Amino acid sequence: SSPPAPPWANQSSGREFFLLGFAHVPALRPLLAALFLAMFLLTLLGNALIVLLTALDPALRAPMYFFLRHLALAEICFSLDIVPQLLVTLLRPGRGVSPAGCALQLLLVLSCVTSECFLLTAMAWDRYVAICRPLCYGAIVSPRVCHLLAATCWLAGVPVSLVFTVWLFHFPFCGPRGIRHFFCDIAPLLSLVCADTRVFEAHVLVATVLIMIVPFCLIAVSYTKILATVLQMPSATGRHKALSTCASHLIVVVLFYGTTGVIHLRPKASYSPESKQVVSLSYTLVTPMLNPLVYSLRNKEVKAALGRACVQRRGIRIP
Repeated sequence: SSPPAPPWANQSSGREFFLLGFAHVPALRPLLAALFLAMFLLTLLGNALIVLLTALDPALRAPMYFFLRHLALAEICFSLDIVPQLLVTLLRPGRGVSPAGCALQLLLVLSCVTSECFLLTAMAWDRYVAICRPLCYGAIVSPRVCHLLAATCWLAGVPVSLVFTVWLFHFPFCGPRGIRHFFCDIAPLLSLVCADTRVFEAHVLVATVLIMIVPFCLIAVSYTKILATVLQMPSATGRHKALSTCASHLIVVVLFYGTTGVIHLRPKASYSPESKQVVSLSYTLVTPMLNPLVYSLRNKEVKAALGRACVQRRGIRIP
């Protein structure tokens, strides 16, 4: 007798979607679940530590750390949206996801990615003003401006993600509802649509350029001007100090754009869904985990704040 059809191949299983993340390596699923859980816990711990240190330590009151706190919060939100569902997919394959649940996940993914792009741009602008216009820094990067920028970064992703999520889920989905990915993303959902999506795809491309390429170009311009200013500094110590304050942010920018760019800017047909899953892991799991390490290991002030927090904790324990 023939083996039973998987649930995602059965039209009678209702309107649910089925995430088929890593279905091509069933034997590795338990091992991958353990690895991803460890990475998830490290991500939450590292980013929560950054949030607490920058919020509580008086030495980390500079705008640079204000934006870093918001970036860590965005990473926490992003990880909470992606990883729990990924672990369920690995440990309970074949479990369905409701259209509402899938739409909510897509909405949060798009919103978080947009917010991260804008936060990284705000951080580059902060470094540009600090190094290229140091005498005006306090007046330009005021607390009010910082709060307005942070609010804009968080809110900018909401209308974009809302429009594309509602638009995509208004298309008819035909045939099997197996999503060849570990989370609800635009490209794998589009492959299930049985309608003309060319107008939608054109708008997605325009939005991708505006949300990813324009901020990236602004970051590149900021760092070009920073480099030009640093090279004109007479002191080698001054040059080193200026560049060291930018190094962590630059590493995070390269990690984020290097991985999200590969996914969102290459043609859909240029690589398989399986290879796309592996690349997606880099910006959904690896980058959020590495960001706190990059900032804490390369930043003396963050390390000093962590040291003070540990000393205070010991002081509470030992009278």
